[in-house]
Amino acid sequence: MKRLLFQLYFILIPYVLTSQNDKKIDSLLNAFNNQPESIEKVKTSQKLFHAFKHKKNKEAYKHANLGLALSKKINYKTGEGLGYLNLAYYYRFFPDLDSTRYYFKKSVKTLSSIDDKKNLWFALNEYAIFETIQGDFKTALRLADNGLEVATALKHGPHIVDNIQRKSTIYMDNGDFKLAMKEALKASRVLDTIKPENKVGKAIAIGDIGRIEMLRGNYTEAIEPLKESLQKFKTLKNEYWIAVMDIELGNLYWYLEDYETSLEYYEHSLVISRAMERDDFIASNLSNMAGIYSKRGEHKKALELLLESHKITSKIGSTNNIIISYNEIGNASFRSGNYKKAIESHSTAIKMADSMKLLNLLEDGFRNRSLAYEKIGNYPKALSDQRQYQIIHDSLYNENTSKQIDELKTQYETEKKEQQILLQQNEINLLEKKGEINTLYLVLLGFGLLLSLIGFYALRQKLKRNRIEKEKLNLELDYKKKELTSHALHLAKKNEVLENLKQQAKTFKTSENSKKGYNQLIRTINFDLKDDNNWENFSRYFEQVHSGFNSNIKEKFPEVTSNELRLMSLLKMNLSSKEIANILNISHEGVKKARYRLRKKLGISREDSLQDFVLNF
Repeated sequence: MKRLLFQLYFILIPYVLTSQNDKKIDSLLNAFNNQPESIEKVKTSQKLFHAFKHKKNKEAYKHANLGLALSKKINYKTGEGLGYLNLAYYYRFFPDLDSTRYYFKKSVKTLSSIDDKKNLWFALNEYAIFETIQGDFKTALRLADNGLEVATALKHGPHIVDNIQRKSTIYMDNGDFKLAMKEALKASRVLDTIKPENKVGKAIAIGDIGRIEMLRGNYTEAIEPLKESLQKFKTLKNEYWIAVMDIELGNLYWYLEDYETSLEYYEHSLVISRAMERDDFIASNLSNMAGIYSKRGEHKKALELLLESHKITSKIGSTNNIIISYNEIGNASFRSGNYKKAIESHSTAIKMADSMKLLNLLEDGFRNRSLAYEKIGNYPKALSDQRQYQIIHDSLYNENTSKQIDELKTQYETEKKEQQILLQQNEINLLEKKGEINTLYLVLLGFGLLLSLIGFYALRQKLKRNRIEKEKLNLELDYKKKELTSHALHLAKKNEVLENLKQQAKTFKTSENSKKGYNQLIRTINFDLKDDNNWENFSRYFEQVHSGFNSNIKEKFPEVTSNELRLMSLLKMNLSSKEIANILNISHEGVKKARYRLRKKLGISREDSLQDFVLNF
């Protein structure tokens, strides 16, 4: 599945801009140079760090270290904990992920040791943001829960809301939209209890609901909450969140295929983002705009924007987004005809994704690089990449199947428990009518029923947690249909590539020595052309989409051979005769003969359409 750089480079939380004008920075530097070694001097160094962190990295790093060293010298633990936090922030954008995690952990440990809940909350939140961007959702959720505990202990309503909304965002990024919506609605309920009214928080909550609906594919339902959220931020003159909601609405109109409106929102967000000097927002807008220009066929412009976005993304240091960025540059290079650049970009993405075991991104890299290799005539590498793509794709497919099996098991256990409860309830009712049991026995039976109910509801909760997978199944069939078609066409292309390679090999048949190698190559290709593994994969996909088709055909027409069944499967997919010929590795005339023989076995007259018969079967 093609991926566009639509994921945001930030987490949807309230944010306070820390940029300072030059006069303010000069004032802070003057104060720092004249202050004695004290807590006040540490605080000044921290202010300088925040003033420089989005502008001059080296200066920010210098003041983070100065503040940390001074805090240790005067035994100021809060300053020490915040010093580690500043270094974590610095290394996050360096980027150096190992150092980032090291300093986040040092910050949390130091601030926890002195029970400094106020600053501990900020450290936990920054750490959670980092892990969410890196794709470690389990750790991010744990940190968000820890932050929620601290916020609750502080009885700080806005902080509590922030942590709940953060959890919603993590669930969104992880694809668990049901839990995301649950947390978003919970945040809205908490906001209703906070006095004075938290207008920014409420606007964020409305936007979260719209974003979840959008990610679930409910695009029409997402329009109203996203626009309402944007309007509230405009009323509040909150530039940060206006830029965020412009991006969200740009994404929404992309999905609605209204690319002109989508581009308007991205361009407006880009103007605000540049004014705020927010590189993360700028990168997101540039990559999103590139997708639109690519749709228009302006591939050169799209590639320029992607390269600019990639440069910023590399500085920000989100590994997932860097890999996606390389794949997107590869795709744009391919569309513009620069196949060498496409191969280089996809190769980098594959190397990074493989090192982190990011299978979805690895799958994209192999599939798209195979197309680039094919364009330059390197058929062996194209075929190798196609095989790697198929292996990964099958692995992901099997993982999804296992999840579905688990859900079916839970469903079975629940239904079984329901039957047990019903039987126990009927038994109690019967005995009550006959008056054959005493009060104690009734209590015991009731207690047993209660235990069954507890077990039943526990299963219900488990089923409820899994229901998000059921929602995904509604989209799975369409996805599988696309994958089935893709697999069939790749099968045809593989055979076409092998046949071309076979023809090229014949030109090398010039001497006795090369003749031996030539014959060995031809045997290998012929074996590959007859390889049934590809058909096994195809059959599995086909059965998922057209359940029972093959068995019903065999039951009604037992004389149909396996080859004829393959032909019927391809006709069921409405493929052309040329595509069928490539897939079956036969000539166009061979397809005609096969169709003729099949018509006779099925008893179809010349006036009737074989294609219609198969499609309607």
